[in-house]
Amino acid sequence: MTKGPVARVVQRAFVLRMGRMFLLIAILSAVVYGLVAAIYATKTIFKVKMNHAVVLEKLGGRREPVTQVGWHVRLPLFTRIEQEVTLMNQSLYLGGSVEPVRVISSENVALWTSALLTYRIRDLKIWAIENQLPLGLLQGDYDGIVKDLMQAESVDQLISNRPEVKERIFTALKSRPINEGGPTLEEKYGIEIVSFVLRETHFGDKLVEASEEKKRRELIAEAENYAADQEASRIRKLYAAYLESIRSLQQEIGRDDGSTDAIIMQFLNQQRWATAYEKNQTGQNTVVIQNTDGASVTLPLPPPAREEQ
Repeated sequence: MTKGPVARVVQRAFVLRMGRMFLLIAILSAVVYGLVAAIYATKTIFKVKMNHAVVLEKLGGRREPVTQVGWHVRLPLFTRIEQEVTLMNQSLYLGGSVEPVRVISSENVALWTSALLTYRIRDLKIWAIENQLPLGLLQGDYDGIVKDLMQAESVDQLISNRPEVKERIFTALKSRPINEGGPTLEEKYGIEIVSFVLRETHFGDKLVEASEEKKRRELIAEAENYAADQEASRIRKLYAAYLESIRSLQQEIGRDDGSTDAIIMQFLNQQRWATAYEKNQTGQNTVVIQNTDGASVTLPLPPPAREEQ
């Protein structure tokens, strides 16, 4: 009779003990998770990834770079993470935008161009400690150098000789001082210029329309000149044929003393040659040519060619 209630009591105590144990474990897990989350959120424990670096600022104001890959611990009240820097290749667009920017050539012609610079940080101390907001400073120096070089080029060079222009700009970015006697971009910012590319260079829309209109007019003028040359050639051929016809006419019906030359020219000027042959349908072999002297001269004409049956 007494074993049943005792077993139930023991069983109930075991369940309560296990419940308290699970509750304690849950509370401890939550506290540990909260502490880890708080530590990670405050970056008391931080990780430096490959090709990345971290700049720590200590309580005394001294800053130092951390480049070793792995986990690191810092004092939460006496140090802070000032910035995280990537050491991989980075891109920088002309004008800070992917869209083309406006430049003026040496002939004061407006062009639109876009360019891309690829660089890599080599000296973290120079980049992050000696320069405040280094990316903005680099953007300004980069834009100034590229625009100065491009605006010194002619339109033909910028459009037709882009590879040569690109190479000259790349050489200037790596070795040309920003100012005379000053540092280069690589020396000033502790970087390495990896590559430079001109993505596109083209005229403005209005200038393109004007160029197309100019080309259209040039083509029209060229076509008109060709047509004029053809017409002049046709006229020369007709004139040569006309002279040959007169020469043949003089040989056939002219007189040796030249007395018929004026009459023949008058006949030709009056354009009666076709009419004379139209009247010569009845087999007559002569035609009367009226001259200015009132006298009539009879000239023998060759018989008209008969149509082949």
